[in-house]
Amino acid sequence: MDHSEIKKFLELFEAKRSRTVVVVDFGNVEKWKESLGWRVGIRELAALVKHFTYGHRFLRRFYYGADYGKDEKSTALTNWSKYILRTADLNGFEVIDKRVKYIHSQKNVYGFEKKCDLDVEMAVDFMRERDNYDNIVLFSGDGDLVAALKYLYEEYSKKIIIMSARGHIG
Repeated sequence: MDHSEIKKFLELFEAKRSRTVVVVDFGNVEKWKESLGWRVGIRELAALVKHFTYGHRFLRRFYYGADYGKDEKSTALTNWSKYILRTADLNGFEVIDKRVKYIHSQKNVYGFEKKCDLDVEMAVDFMRERDNYDNIVLFSGDGDLVAALKYLYEEYSKKIIIMSARGHIG
């Protein structure tokens, strides 16, 4: 889409903003920078999200893995994770987080990979809040949500828009 097409789409979408839930799966969105060649900033993302939804904060949902470091007993977030979660909160998102797990991996140069699946939490939220929205805008490329989205479309007539970067759709 070029600039004028995006502007026209957003104008047409304006009447639906009070009944739209926006879900940002930031763990997936953050990976887009590799193929896009530019950083996906939370502030810029929040500015875009405001075109899709307004009113209730719970309709602007930001999912992210809270990183407390490799020590499972640690109660202090890493500085980077603290920054991400605080920035999302300050930019009007309802933040939903879950502790990152460190998984041993010989394939990874650091000897471990970070993992934090929030797909079940997102699917449950979609179901729980289904009476509060008619439209879904999902910033993710994760294919794990297909069954839940298909169900919401077929059973509850929810309209769904998926925003993703090329090469990041599961």
